[in-house]
Amino acid sequence: MLSYRHAFHAGNHADVLKHFVEMPLLHYLAQKDKPFWYIDTHAGAGCYELDKGYATQNAEYESGIARLWDRTDMPAALADYVALVMRAQDKLRLFELHPTDAEILRENFAGYGSRVLMQTADGFGALKALLPPPPRRALVLIDPPYEEKQDYQRVVQALNEGLLRFANGIYAVWYPQLQRDDARQLPEQLKHLSVKSWLHVALTVQAPGVDGFGMHGSGMFILNPPWVLHGVLQAVMPYLSRHLGRDTQAFYTLEYHEN
Repeated sequence: MLSYRHAFHAGNHADVLKHFVEMPLLHYLAQKDKPFWYIDTHAGAGCYELDKGYATQNAEYESGIARLWDRTDMPAALADYVALVMRAQDKLRLFELHPTDAEILRENFAGYGSRVLMQTADGFGALKALLPPPPRRALVLIDPPYEEKQDYQRVVQALNEGLLRFANGIYAVWYPQLQRDDARQLPEQLKHLSVKSWLHVALTVQAPGVDGFGMHGSGMFILNPPWVLHGVLQAVMPYLSRHLGRDTQAFYTLEYHEN
């Protein structure tokens, strides 16, 4: 099933949460001179124009990133969200199964040479061959479209297998908040994985739809998070909830556990 195109949803509230949470994770890895890998199992097209094409059809970015563009009172960590530059010694490993988006992804990263490896492949299966990465330092993002019910279980399976190969890696899972059992149960399942520590952050932007359909928020679940992440999110999540919320039911969740 290859109908999902992220371009229709680019820049929405879920993108803001996902990309913002990744920023302190990447900053943490970049603090040392040692190289690291960034692995994205479902990379989509890699980057999107919000003023033309598919992104304008639903214009979801208008209730997401566009609400932050002109603000001058953002917490420092949120302002840094737009200022990350990849270092020359670091490498990206990107996977996308949709053939059209995979080709666009390849075009977007043309010219980066061996720093960026892009494959038209199922990221769940491809992840096994990459772990552990040679530098033994990596951020692995797992964010499937969840169009298929099996994706929820495949996330858990991929993490179990990944942790066996690369126990100390940082793994970040994005998931949608939906009114279906597998979506609600996923973060609870991830809390039982064998890791030293985990962090769960979610942003609910509105009350669930009365018809039972639609995404009312999203979450990020991080395995082996850097210790600084919790403090960053404590400072920023109230701001995001206040400015990206669509009704009085908007709120955020922030949980941290260390074994």
